[in-house]
Amino acid sequence: MKIKTIAILCLAFLLPLSLSAQKKKKRVVKKPVVVEPQEDPRIANMREMTQQIIFIDSIVADKDNYLNYIVLSGETGSIISGDVFSGRKDSITAFMNEMGNKLYYSKPDKNMRQQLITSDLLGGKWSKDEHVKGISQGISEAAYPFMLNDGITLYFAGKGEESIGGYDIFMTRYDSQSSSFFKPENIGMPFNSEANDYLYAIDEPNQIGYFVSDRRQPEGKVCIYVFIPSNARKTYDAASYTEQQIRNFANINSICDTWGDGYERDEAMRRWKNIEVSMKNESDSLKEVTVSSDKVIVINDMLTYTKAEDFRSKGAEKVYKQLVDARKQQRMLSKELDLARDDYHKAKASDRKGLSREILQGEKQLAEINRKVKSLEKEARNTEIMVIR
Repeated sequence: MKIKTIAILCLAFLLPLSLSAQKKKKRVVKKPVVVEPQEDPRIANMREMTQQIIFIDSIVADKDNYLNYIVLSGETGSIISGDVFSGRKDSITAFMNEMGNKLYYSKPDKNMRQQLITSDLLGGKWSKDEHVKGISQGISEAAYPFMLNDGITLYFAGKGEESIGGYDIFMTRYDSQSSSFFKPENIGMPFNSEANDYLYAIDEPNQIGYFVSDRRQPEGKVCIYVFIPSNARKTYDAASYTEQQIRNFANINSICDTWGDGYERDEAMRRWKNIEVSMKNESDSLKEVTVSSDKVIVINDMLTYTKAEDFRSKGAEKVYKQLVDARKQQRMLSKELDLARDDYHKAKASDRKGLSREILQGEKQLAEINRKVKSLEKEARNTEIMVIR
């Protein structure tokens, strides 16, 4: 009896402990499994095929005026702001060939998506807008065109299922048999990224290239990369570079990492500066026989004014005089900035900090005067059009 009583008491004592242990076991909560986001396989494949490119310089600028920093020789054609020739704020940039008789630009469709347009100068008048054919496959939006000297190879920025970010840079060629372009090809990294990659242009006579991107830039800013174009595509050998190094090249984390021994970069820098010098000399010689560009204003497709007396509207004439003064200020400030940037490249590291502040301040002032010039141009043009209609 005693033994039975003791056994019962032991069971009574152990049972709560067992139940407590079970309760504790039930309270154990499993940690949630964290699923790492998978990278788009297209990006990984594109990174593996990153093209070897030497970037000679990079310039951060306001998106509104980055065209001021892209200097092309006369044989290359010209890139202009879309509203300069059309008067439309919804037109982004335009490319005009060397002969000045062929335009490529963009306009929004009914869904407000930019689409590429072409026009020819015939009998002194621009032909009606014609959509660029053959580039819509995989592309829902296209802008920022640039045509090589061959008149066949077209680069542009496009959005759609073929892009990996916002805008990507694409290349296509004209097929004379079908009178349209071939399906565009994404030109890959390092030119494209998950950010917006815009204009791509090459000055073939001088072998200098430019492309514009907003990667790693704050709102309203872009970076203009100056590079040495290559006729043959060469990629990084995985046996010679680590995966991280190739990733850095693809992202353009450091342009100096692309310089190698620096010889090609130095030669390209000299060619780049020579473009600016030759363009300045050409401009100076033209001033002797032509009207100053400060005084030229396009009113419409049929009218271009070069002096205050051309205006019928007194209000427009007054605004025009303000515009001429603003343009002179714009030109002078732009020259000062060019000199400051040249000094920066030649300066010692200890002097660059002060020059950097000076350049940033100058860029801010230039951005303000650029906005003022655009505003005055629009006001003078619209005021005059109200009178001459």
